[in-house]
Amino acid sequence: MIVEQVWTDNAYRNFNYLIACPETGEALAIDPLDFMKCLAVATARGWNVTQILNTHEHGDHTGGNKGMVAATGAKVIAHENAKGRIPNLDRGVGAGDVIKVGATVDLECLDTPGHTMSHICLLSHTDQPALFSGDTLFNAGAGNCHNGGHPEELYETFNKQLGKLRDDTLIYPGHDYLINNLRFTIDREPGNETALQMLSEYQNQDPEDALITTLAQEREMNTFFRLGSPAVIAKLRQDFPEIGDNPDARTVFLKLRELRNNW
Repeated sequence: MIVEQVWTDNAYRNFNYLIACPETGEALAIDPLDFMKCLAVATARGWNVTQILNTHEHGDHTGGNKGMVAATGAKVIAHENAKGRIPNLDRGVGAGDVIKVGATVDLECLDTPGHTMSHICLLSHTDQPALFSGDTLFNAGAGNCHNGGHPEELYETFNKQLGKLRDDTLIYPGHDYLINNLRFTIDREPGNETALQMLSEYQNQDPEDALITTLAQEREMNTFFRLGSPAVIAKLRQDFPEIGDNPDARTVFLKLRELRNNW
């Protein structure tokens, strides 16, 4: 499996992705908003884009579909419940469905509600897994739930699915929000040495060559995975004293998401 991360350099800081089969040159485009950049990369690599996967229905992820389909004839794939919200959807998928790319690439669909209720993440069946997480999981952060989602569903997605993935899973998010998310982690957990070091090291990174984190790194510096941290809980109690001394993980997650909405 070959992965090409395409930086759109737009106001929303989108990442688009191409996943290619090295044997056949067939490629899947994930959320190809900037379809012209994606096509330029595919052409330069000698790849043929045959499928498009939209992680969810928001326009900054589906806006390039029409142009990509016109240029390549690619089939559009998304969550089966997004059929009424993504035009010209060719294949609706659900949890456990597999998207095949060429002869060698298998990508498992995870049904990951929260950011929206029709959100798909893709998990690669490779020696080192890769998660294409759309707007569910960001580097050092979690998606918002403002436009068709629900924070309680997002917590369940983190708790029952993402949190159980292997430590070496590579994370490929839909946007570059690393630096601001690290700052939120540090605001919530000022002594988080991993977040402090990463902020110092990557605050001037070029998104064209963005850091690819692992889930193990996320567990150390993403506050939405650090729900049992005494420091996180102590700081949270300053804002929400009603949670008490020993809040459960769900309460901590929901309060963190509430704070992040206005941070």
